[in-house]
Amino acid sequence: MITTGFPTVGPSLAQVGEQAVIDAIVAASPSPINGDDAAVLTPSTPNSRVVAATDMLVEGRHFRADVTTPESVGRKAVIQNFADIEAMGARPIAALLAIGAPPTTPLSVVEGLARGVGAATAAYSTELVGGDVTQSHQLVISVAAIGSLGGNREPLTMAAARPGQRVVAHGTIGYSAAGFALLDAGVDIPEALELLARAHQVPQLTPGRGVVARAAGATAMTDNSDGLIHDLSRLAKRSGVGIDLAALAIAPDDLLRQAGELLGVDPWQWVLAGGEDHTLLGTCDGSAPVGFRSIGTVTRAPGVRIDGEAPTYTYGWESFG
Repeated sequence: MITTGFPTVGPSLAQVGEQAVIDAIVAASPSPINGDDAAVLTPSTPNSRVVAATDMLVEGRHFRADVTTPESVGRKAVIQNFADIEAMGARPIAALLAIGAPPTTPLSVVEGLARGVGAATAAYSTELVGGDVTQSHQLVISVAAIGSLGGNREPLTMAAARPGQRVVAHGTIGYSAAGFALLDAGVDIPEALELLARAHQVPQLTPGRGVVARAAGATAMTDNSDGLIHDLSRLAKRSGVGIDLAALAIAPDDLLRQAGELLGVDPWQWVLAGGEDHTLLGTCDGSAPVGFRSIGTVTRAPGVRIDGEAPTYTYGWESFG
């Protein structure tokens, strides 16, 4: 059973005041180093470098209250930022949370967001270590992720793919877009397809896969946030290479095909242009790292192709589109 909807009753942020809002966040996602002017983090490993990333979620632009829950939005906000840390081959170590909200927002919404943030950070053995709250015209959630890059290997940037390498992926491709299509359509979602809806509400990644890939010799990496073709095209351009994906390796699976039949949509659209799966996409020599699968090869010819042909869908998420 898929749960959706934000609370609409209970005391509002204006009624309880700023300090009560902060206290509710700290209670929902506790940390012994949260509550001072700033958090002091202890380096996790010798010879380590700090990695930082941040993303925002704006209501009506990045999420809709009628197709998700506050807890899911909080978890998703952390995962999309931690995926960026993982894509560098680093390990997330802490998160900061900033919330802008209308004063009429029920306090329970903020508590739910904080619980979701707490659950997601705990899954990575990290903590929410600080943040901010303020009044705004719409609900905005911003997470800043801090990570640690240990050892002397280079970080996994998007500029180090080389011709002849294998293209690998960890995570689902197309599930989030298909899940949103099901939720947006307002249909009764069959139990067999609930996994897709949940994948949109909260993408699933196995913590530590980016570190594993870097240790195994991966050279370049990004995450599927804006669409498979869109994100791989950016990696290919940054590296000055091309990518040829294997159709069989990325073809819609049974769940995607069932959802496509239910909604009358070509499931390849979700795979190639959907995004928001935050699947890790990388390049490496030799076999795929543990937890990854091979989906193509790096070529010299520029652009991204599928079995040598131009992809049917090439668009992706644009922040100002």
